[in-house]
Amino acid sequence: MATNSARQPDASNPAQPPSEAQTLNGQTNTQTPSKHDRGWRRVVRNFTPSWFSVTMGTGIVSILLHNLPYNGIWLYWLSVIVFALNVVLFSLGCIISILRYTLYPEIFTVMIKHSVQSMFIGTFPMGLATIINMTCLVCVPVWGEWTRYFAWGLWIFDAVVSVMTALSLPFLLMAHGGERPLSSMTAVWLLPIVSCIVAASTGAIVAGVLPNEQYALWTVITSYVLWGIGLPLAMMVMVIYLLRLTLHKLPPKAVIVSVFLPLGPLGQGGFGAMKLGQCARDIFPKTHTLVQSSGETFYTVGFLVALILWAFGLVWLFFASASIVYSKTFPFNIGWWGFTFPLGVFAASTVQMGAELPSGFFNVLGTILSVFVVVLWMIVIVGTLKGAVSGKLFHAPCLGDLPVPEYDKDVGKTA
Repeated sequence: MATNSARQPDASNPAQPPSEAQTLNGQTNTQTPSKHDRGWRRVVRNFTPSWFSVTMGTGIVSILLHNLPYNGIWLYWLSVIVFALNVVLFSLGCIISILRYTLYPEIFTVMIKHSVQSMFIGTFPMGLATIINMTCLVCVPVWGEWTRYFAWGLWIFDAVVSVMTALSLPFLLMAHGGERPLSSMTAVWLLPIVSCIVAASTGAIVAGVLPNEQYALWTVITSYVLWGIGLPLAMMVMVIYLLRLTLHKLPPKAVIVSVFLPLGPLGQGGFGAMKLGQCARDIFPKTHTLVQSSGETFYTVGFLVALILWAFGLVWLFFASASIVYSKTFPFNIGWWGFTFPLGVFAASTVQMGAELPSGFFNVLGTILSVFVVVLWMIVIVGTLKGAVSGKLFHAPCLGDLPVPEYDKDVGKTA
């Protein structure tokens, strides 16, 4: 999920070469940075959508802790704590993002046209989806009826945003900018597309807690549509990405973590297929949808599809792990969150397969993968805290595309 943006100069980072925004009339500006490049304003201006990947990783950890096959009451409360932390992080991210585009509306235009940063908009609905999942798992049993419809309302909003993201961002990639060489492609192209798959699996969980059978049916059918939008499109992008890796070799070390991203649509797609099959088996007979045996058919086919996707995920898990071993060392950046969510959803799919069979093998393997993701999350969150405190992680490559007068009116005046 990291980008090669480190090669691009950023006017907000004094350690980098001066950008256009710091050069006026052919002369490098040596004046003191303006107020927009210091303190909380620098944080706000450089708060890219990629920061919502933090909520994705934290959210999947809370879900894994809640759904571990070998569970206990202490793990339940630990999952609740991580869930609460995720709600705080997501709320904080929303507040800072609103401030960013309210105080500096010109940033939104350059961000949405940036071929890499715009793709991270997909992390917003996916981060929200993890909160909706935990709301259904934790809040509904405790707080009762109103939380069911609250989660349903959040899911409807999440589904709309996911579809808009999955359709509009790839089109903008086609429509704006010049020609792009295949070597410039990264797996972040998957992010806006996977949001539909995540919304589909979340819809299955929401449908399972809705008391109205007709509402639940609508939710399941809509979730199948979301699944159908996201998974085939993600598979096409993965083919292009495999071609890019084959012809142009592994990505630079700064973005090597992105090779784990293909695990996201495969793991989440399999998990969603199983959960939707469960809902279809329960809801179709009650609502007299199709024929009497349709629900059982959807359930069985869903597990078969999940098993195939899980097996295909093993291929990408090998490629990703081998790439990391081959690279040996690589710098820490916000892209390290690309470890957590893809591996997390693959672990969630493994756990769900163990619950469906039931299978001791998948239960043990799912537990091992889940624990590994939790440990990895703790490592990444410590690195993120250090980078956030030092300010090194607050870097927005798209700011270099801002015109001089809009970028910083306090630094100097153009002729």
